[in-house]
Amino acid sequence: MTEPIHDEAAAPSKFVHVTQALLALCLGVMAVSVFVNVVLRYGFGSGVAASEELSRLLFVWMVFIGATAAYPAGEHMAFTSLVAMLQKRPLALAVMTAVIRLLVLLACVLLGVGAWQQVVVGWGSYSVVMGYPSLLLPLPALLCAMAIGVMALWELVQRTALDLGHGAEMD
Repeated sequence: MTEPIHDEAAAPSKFVHVTQALLALCLGVMAVSVFVNVVLRYGFGSGVAASEELSRLLFVWMVFIGATAAYPAGEHMAFTSLVAMLQKRPLALAVMTAVIRLLVLLACVLLGVGAWQQVVVGWGSYSVVMGYPSLLLPLPALLCAMAIGVMALWELVQRTALDLGHGAEMD
C-alpha cells in the first residue's frame, strides 16, 4: 500500500486558511455594517453610529492580516527585473537575497517600534462610540511586523532562496 503524495503547492497551509477566513470575516462584517447603516440612514433617517468606527477598525486589521499573508507567498512589491538579471550570477543573487531579508527585518523593527509606541499610548483610552480599547487600532501593525520579521529571520538563517512569486511577470 502506498502513501498519498502531498503536494505543498496544491494544498494551502493552515496559515493560508486562517488568514483567508479572517479576511473574509472582516470583509463580511464591514459589508453588512455599512449596508445596514446606509439603509437606515437613507431609508429611515437614522444610522448606526458604531458602523464607521467598526469599519475603520476592521479595515486596519484586514490590511495587516493581508500584508502578513502576502509575505510568505512572495506577493509584496518586488524588483523582479533586478532579480532576473542576477539569476545568472548565483553569488550576487545570494548576497542580494541576504540584503533584501536584512532590509525587511529593519523595516519590521521600525514598524514594530512605532506600533508598540502607539499600543502604549492607546493602552488606557477607549474609542469614542464603541468603547473598545484604542490599542486595537495599532495592534495589528505590531503583530504584522513581528510575524513578517520572524519569517524573514527564518529565511535569512535557513538561507532560503528568494521566491518572489512573480515568475510570470518578469520582463
